[in-house]
Amino acid sequence: MIDRETVLKVAQLARLRLTEEEVKLFSKQLADILEFVNKMNEVDTEGVEPFVLDYGETPMREDLPGKTLPREEIEKNAPQFEDGYFVVPRIFETE
Repeated sequence: MIDRETVLKVAQLARLRLTEEEVKLFSKQLADILEFVNKMNEVDTEGVEPFVLDYGETPMREDLPGKTLPREEIEKNAPQFEDGYFVVPRIFETE
């Protein structure tokens, strides 16, 4: 099983709040997932060519400027907007 602290760290990174029941459940599920992924390392792939889908070139179009929304419309849809920018929660702490 994955320890409680690891589950809580993953939940924090994903911005999830977990109940104690969910921590226990995800601890088991994450351990099962890692065990399955580790089994894949045991598969003998000697002489097996990688499978790569070839879609050819991605079709490109000319990049032309178009009509945009007025700033007032954009601002009213944002929870917080300052000096022309969306304000979002900080992800990284700086010292």
